[in-house]
Amino acid sequence: MNIYETERLLSEYLLFHYGEDAEVLPWPSGPVEALRYPVRCVTECFDLSNVSALGRALDLGCAVGRSSFELARHYGEVVGVDFSHRFVAAATELRERQEMPYTRCDEGDLATPLVARVPEDLGRTRVRFEQGDAMDLRADIGAFDAVLLANLIDRLSEPRRCLSRLPALVKPGGQLVVASPYTWLEEFTPRKNWLGGFMREGRAVSTREGVQALLDPDFDLIAVKQLPFLIREHQRKFQWSVAEATIWRRRS
Repeated sequence: MNIYETERLLSEYLLFHYGEDAEVLPWPSGPVEALRYPVRCVTECFDLSNVSALGRALDLGCAVGRSSFELARHYGEVVGVDFSHRFVAAATELRERQEMPYTRCDEGDLATPLVARVPEDLGRTRVRFEQGDAMDLRADIGAFDAVLLANLIDRLSEPRRCLSRLPALVKPGGQLVVASPYTWLEEFTPRKNWLGGFMREGRAVSTREGVQALLDPDFDLIAVKQLPFLIREHQRKFQWSVAEATIWRRRS
C-alpha cells in the first residue's frame, strides 16, 4: 500500500502543515527554527513584493495544502496537485470547511484529538486541489506565475520527467522554487534515475548539480536557501531534516 494513503501519514502531515508550534514540538530545547516549513517555503523563497493579484500559482506535490493556501495570500488562482488521493481529499475538505479533525500520535496507542484549521485571512476560495501525477500532468493545466515543488523530486520514480515539464509550466519571468532534502531511496526512485548523490567518473555529483543541469537552459538560478523542517512521529520521536531550496526565474 502507498504509505501516503495511510491514516498515519495523513495525521502526520496534517500536524506538519497545520499544527500549532506547541502541538508539534512540546520541548523548549527543540529545533523551533524548523517549524512552519510549508509556510516558509512560500514566505522565504518567493519574491512577493510585486505579485499581481491576477497571477496563477501551482503547488506541485501539495500534500495536505498549507503552502497552497499561503500562496493564495498573494495570487488570484492557486492549483494544488498531489498524487495521494487521501491528501487531496483532506486539502479539499479544508478548503470547503476551513477545518478538519484528526488524531496526533503521542505514545503507543495514546493519542490526542486535534483540529487542522486554515487561517481566516487566507483566500480559501482561490485554491483548488486535484489528484495528479507530477510526471504526467494533464495537458491543459496551463502556465503559472509561480510554481513550488516542495519535498517532491526525491519521491518520484522519474524526476527528470517532472522537471522537463517546468519550462512549459512557468510563464516567462515567473518564479520557480524546488525544495528537497535529497533523500534518494530506491523504494521511490530507481538508482539510475537519481539526480545526484552518487559518484560519476570518480567525482561526486550533487543533486543541486543535477537539477541545475536540467533547468539551466530555461531558468536563471537566483538564490539557494537551506530550510530545516520537522515532522513529528510521536512526542519523543521527530524527523529533523534540512531541505535545500533552489530559487529560479524563467527567462523571458
